[in-house]
Amino acid sequence: MLTAYDPFGSASPLSSAFRALDQLTSRAGTTTARALAGMPMDAYRVGDQFVAHFDLPGVDPGSIDLSIEGTTLTISAERSVPQLEGAEWSVAERPFGSYTRQLVLGRSLDTDRLEASYHDGVLTVSIPVAEKAKARKITVSRADTPTTIQAAESPQAVES
Repeated sequence: MLTAYDPFGSASPLSSAFRALDQLTSRAGTTTARALAGMPMDAYRVGDQFVAHFDLPGVDPGSIDLSIEGTTLTISAERSVPQLEGAEWSVAERPFGSYTRQLVLGRSLDTDRLEASYHDGVLTVSIPVAEKAKARKITVSRADTPTTIQAAESPQAVES
C-alpha cells in the first residue's frame, strides 16, 4: 500500500544519536520560533480503504495542498508566524514555516477517488482500494469434461 524510506529509521544505531543532537541544537535554551521539522503520520488499511492521518497543528486549511503524480502523493502545508504589531516576544517556541511530505502509494489504490479532510489540526486522507486489486472468487471449470472449440466460418464462406 505504501513505501516509506527513512535513512535514519529507528533500526539505525545512529537514529538515537541524531535525535539527541537535534534536541540539543534545536530546543535547548531557545526563545525564538524554529522552522517545522516534519509532518508526523499514522497510516493503516481498514476494510477497502487506505487511511493516513497527518499532524498539522495550527495550519491554515487553505494552505494545505495535495497533489498526485503517478503513484506519488505530495502534501504541502504552511504554518505562519503571527504578525502582531508592537508585540515584544518573551518566548516563541512554536514551529512555523512550510513543509512537504511525499508518499509513494501502491498501484492497488484508486487515487482518482482520494478524499481529504482537516479537523482539529489533523489532515485525514482516505483512498479506496481499486476494484481490480480487491480479492475476488474465481470459478474453476471441471477439467474432466472436454471443451469443444468451434472454428469460425471464414468471411468468404459466408458471402457465397
